[in-house]
Amino acid sequence: MAALTIAAAARVSARQMQSPMSVTRVTEQWKAAAAAAEEAAVNDDNRTGRLPAISKVLIPLFIILVIAGMYFWKNAAKEPAAENEPVTSAESAPKETYPLKITAVDLEAIKAYGVPTVVDFGSDSCVPCREMAPVLETLNAEWQGKAAVQFIDVWKYSDGVVDFPVQVIPTQVFFNADGTPFVPSESLQKQIEFTMYSDKDTGEHAFTLHQGGITEEQMRQIFAEMGVE
Repeated sequence: MAALTIAAAARVSARQMQSPMSVTRVTEQWKAAAAAAEEAAVNDDNRTGRLPAISKVLIPLFIILVIAGMYFWKNAAKEPAAENEPVTSAESAPKETYPLKITAVDLEAIKAYGVPTVVDFGSDSCVPCREMAPVLETLNAEWQGKAAVQFIDVWKYSDGVVDFPVQVIPTQVFFNADGTPFVPSESLQKQIEFTMYSDKDTGEHAFTLHQGGITEEQMRQIFAEMGVE
């Protein structure tokens, strides 16, 4: 385009050179032709360079949009999974369990339970003990997390009874949630016979026992006074 403009200007100038005209006029025409050629060259460069210039802007923008789209897509895919995850709260968390049969009795461990506790001292070979076994099994399963109902076979594990005033079997020893000896109300003592022992040195209440077999109803009455329903 620029070459054609310059050539045209040259032809015009050649014709004009044959006619009488001042040197100044010819020079002005050459300048005008040169300016036109320069403008045409600039326009050609702009047209040919527009696409690369636009591409330099669009390509990075396209890459940014793709990355942003992938980011939001991944987050959207994660949200339903998070909603389906089980929520663990203090109420739904698994509660501590207490075994029915034990081989030793630890007073410090009983205090650490933090729940009302009964330890039944008996034997698998004792007839009254076997008759009472279903009561212990039922309440141990029902009161998990709320109370500890435990049994120790004193004929098999004789060391487990040395620290307790057990004279007959079965004998049940009751503890409050803080590990202190349970003290039954007067009305409950009229319904159920208890034996209480005090420390011979300090005179403090040390143990509350029930000697012999006990029914499920009686056991529930005792634990109701300790706040277990």
